[in-house]
Amino acid sequence: MSIVALALDALLPALDIIGIAVGNHDPAANQLLITLFFLGMGTGPLLFGPISDSVGRKPVVYIGFGIFILASGICVAASSLEWMIAGRILQGMSLSAPRTISIAMIRDRFSGDYMARIMSFVTVVFILVPIVAPAFGKLILDILGWEAIFYVQVGFSLLVALWFWRRQEETLHPRNRSGFSFMRILRGFRQVMSYRRTMIFTYIWGFVTGSFLVYLSTSQQIFEGQYGLPDLFPYLFAGLAVTIGTATFLNGTLVLRFGMRRLITVALLVYTATPLCYSILFFNSENPSVWVLMGFLALQFFAVGFLFGNLRSMAMEPLGHIAGIGAAITGFIATLMSVPISTWIGSFVTDSALPLFLGFAVCGSFSLALLGYSNYRLRSS
Repeated sequence: MSIVALALDALLPALDIIGIAVGNHDPAANQLLITLFFLGMGTGPLLFGPISDSVGRKPVVYIGFGIFILASGICVAASSLEWMIAGRILQGMSLSAPRTISIAMIRDRFSGDYMARIMSFVTVVFILVPIVAPAFGKLILDILGWEAIFYVQVGFSLLVALWFWRRQEETLHPRNRSGFSFMRILRGFRQVMSYRRTMIFTYIWGFVTGSFLVYLSTSQQIFEGQYGLPDLFPYLFAGLAVTIGTATFLNGTLVLRFGMRRLITVALLVYTATPLCYSILFFNSENPSVWVLMGFLALQFFAVGFLFGNLRSMAMEPLGHIAGIGAAITGFIATLMSVPISTWIGSFVTDSALPLFLGFAVCGSFSLALLGYSNYRLRSS
């Protein structure tokens, strides 16, 4: 899963330079190299998830890494923004295999709060990469050029694939495998949609991911363009990643004591209240100092650390018997929500960070409403 973070975050310091190299001078269009990567990650699991239920988990991971190498070559050779976007979409699709299959493998072995605990520790490792990836990407950019970032990503993916081959055993027993067919995907859709809890937490996951994706796609523009801090950007990004990692690590312990639903409730309240306070304080005014911005973002992302693993686990809990296709469909639905949300909100982040926080507040409010509905249905049943 960490290769996904590397493919996303190592590229951030180079977005403007890559845009110019492929003939684009619109910073807003460069955001598509991030948001459409997520589009590929959302659509790929519809193929890889059912295949993994049929042939096993490990072969699908190898297929994903193989396609990722091909997609990286397309990005390096791209002569236009359209070809670069095509390569990034294919990168996202290919990395959806190890990302989705990792979640299915966890569900093969664990359930309930223990699944959330394992997801938290996996996410901590996942978060370690964004801490260093932008600085690492900038170092490679300054020394070797933007193309080398893609070569390094390929090198790391080969190392991870080798490690995975040597160390990870297959988690899907042959007796639990099922045949692959498109009708099975349609049946899986109907089955997943029939679980109200799964759908509610998938929708919440989509809103949270969509608003968070705005930050990922505009962070370079905010810190370098609006604040004029290109040299500090990798370190500011890393500092915020540490807050997510700290919260995720704490979640691995606290979830066994308080449960997923209670932690999600508190985290969503913080996730919504923090941007509301920012929006009230700085509405119709210039950006505050970078340290004030960092304080609000740190509190926002501390809440994120308690959301991602728990939301995914709550959505997957009823789907143990179809973990592969279940992880694929829930990921697909969340991505279908998050990409247009992030693209639309991100288009307003031009000369102010305020639209970013307004997006957090609105998406958080919708998520709280869905959670309230879920709690009401739980009490009434």
